[in-house]
Amino acid sequence: MPTAGQSGEVPARSRRADAQRNQQTLLAAAAAVFVTSGVDAPIREIAARAGVGVGTIYRHFPTRADLVVAVYRHQVEACAEAGPSLLAGAGSPFAALRQWADLFVDFLVTKHGLANAMQSDSSGFEALHTYFLDRLVPVCAQLLDAAVDAGEIRPGTHPYELMRGIGNLCIGRDSDPRYDPRRLVELLLRGLR
Repeated sequence: MPTAGQSGEVPARSRRADAQRNQQTLLAAAAAVFVTSGVDAPIREIAARAGVGVGTIYRHFPTRADLVVAVYRHQVEACAEAGPSLLAGAGSPFAALRQWADLFVDFLVTKHGLANAMQSDSSGFEALHTYFLDRLVPVCAQLLDAAVDAGEIRPGTHPYELMRGIGNLCIGRDSDPRYDPRRLVELLLRGLR
C-alpha cells in the first residue's frame, strides 16, 4: 500500500497548515487594502492583492462584517506579537515603541470602519473592544516600561492613555485624505522623551 508521499496526496496536517497560511495571506491583503481604501473597498481589490479569486474570499468570509472582524482580530494579534519581537530586534526600546505605534496606527485606521461594518451588533463590537484591550494594553505597557528602564522616556505614561491618544489622533484620517496621523503620533511620542 503506498504511503501519503508516494500516492501524491498531501497529509491532512499539511493541508491545514497550508489553509492557515492562505487565510493569513488573505487577511494581511485585506488589512492592507482596508488601510488604503477603507473597509468598503471592493472585494475584487482584496482578492487581487491576495492573489485569489473573489469566490475564495466569500467561501471563507460570507459577509463583509465577517471579513472585517477577521481582519480586526488578525491585526490585534499581529500588534500583540510584534511588541516583544520589536523589543528584541530594534536598536532601542524607544525605537521599538515607535515601530509598534506605526503598526498600531495601521490597525486603528482599519478599526474605524469596524462599527459601520458590524452595524447593529453592538455586543459583538464591545466583545472585540475588550479583546483588543486585553491583548494590546499589556504589550504597550511592556514597551513603555522598557523605554523608561532604558532612560529614553520619562516614567508615568499609562499604556491605555497612550493608546487612546494615538487613537484620537487617527480619527480625522477618514474624512480628510490630506491628514496624516503618523506625523502627530510622532510628535506625541517625542513628547514622552
